[in-house]
Amino acid sequence: MLDFTIEKTDPTGARAGVVTVGGRSFQTPVFMPVATQAAVKALTRDEVERLGARIVLGNAYHLYLRPGIELIRRVGGLAAFMNWPHATLTDSGGYQVFSLAPLIEVSEEGVTFRSHIDGSEHFLTPESAVEIQHAIGADIIMAFDQPVAYPTERAQAAEATARSDRWAERCIAAHRAAGSAQALFGIVQGGFDRELRAESAARLTDMPFDGYAVGGLSVGEPKPETFDLLAFTAPLLPEARPRYLMGVGTPTDIVRAVACGMDMFDCVLPTRLGRNGTAYTRKGKINLKNAQYQDDLRPLDPECDCEVCATHTRAYLRHLYKAGEILAARSLTYHNTHLYLRLMREIREAIMAGRYGEFLERYLEQNDDR
Repeated sequence: MLDFTIEKTDPTGARAGVVTVGGRSFQTPVFMPVATQAAVKALTRDEVERLGARIVLGNAYHLYLRPGIELIRRVGGLAAFMNWPHATLTDSGGYQVFSLAPLIEVSEEGVTFRSHIDGSEHFLTPESAVEIQHAIGADIIMAFDQPVAYPTERAQAAEATARSDRWAERCIAAHRAAGSAQALFGIVQGGFDRELRAESAARLTDMPFDGYAVGGLSVGEPKPETFDLLAFTAPLLPEARPRYLMGVGTPTDIVRAVACGMDMFDCVLPTRLGRNGTAYTRKGKINLKNAQYQDDLRPLDPECDCEVCATHTRAYLRHLYKAGEILAARSLTYHNTHLYLRLMREIREAIMAGRYGEFLERYLEQNDDR
């Protein structure tokens, strides 16, 4: 179902490899642009491909509600629906259990929730989450889980973690019964407790998943706690399987997480911040809403070779944003996505050269993207 070849391991623990799944391949470490509703917001499919993406992430919860899984199944799956020639991954909807908490009710069997679109009631179980993802047809699908917010009492985190691990067993059973060729990843939970994280990792790695994710981080906890838990959890996962850090994060977060041995990443920040007037640069973030950029005739990032930086000034892009022009969102999103994907290529080159420690130290000295 999935082949993962590690080509190089750096002394820091950073890994460079190749994942092949569903007849499609991508290099790791990899950043997956988020195509929640079968589109990377503000970008065309050709732009996403031209920027270098070879896998994108869709969200099963949102696609299930709209346009519905039968349409996606009928056209041959998510990649065909998007006319996307590369790999795809879908989240199971577990994060929505966390993010839409006022609209949901959790039981051992599953989650009852009300659609944020029309208020209609739905019941999602581990089995139906897998069935939905089978219909959507992503190359990699995720087990159904229950993250917890920060802060959470240990007893509550322990209950949610144990339930997530039981749900993982049900996801595997449903996946096997369907005979699907898609790859299925398990998700380590555990809240913000090392012991719970270790217990979850031990249970999940006894299950035959094709890859393993670390979930439930970057949900409001202090950054040092995020990386303390990640550095503790990552080595508990099998070396021979891809390791996916879900929903994290800034460019600096990714650079640090790679040194923990993580291989796959996704985050809405490059597109969300782009739509809201903020650009990443090699020296940190700039917010074009600030008046200081009104007469700034420099490119967004003098060190960037994307077409936005080659064509437009900060002053012009700020004007577009203040005027409500769609081109502002498109331009800033394009630049941010370019920066993320270029960063992944630089990370990989440093690992392959055996100098990721130097790269990490230099990057952290030069960047502040909080």
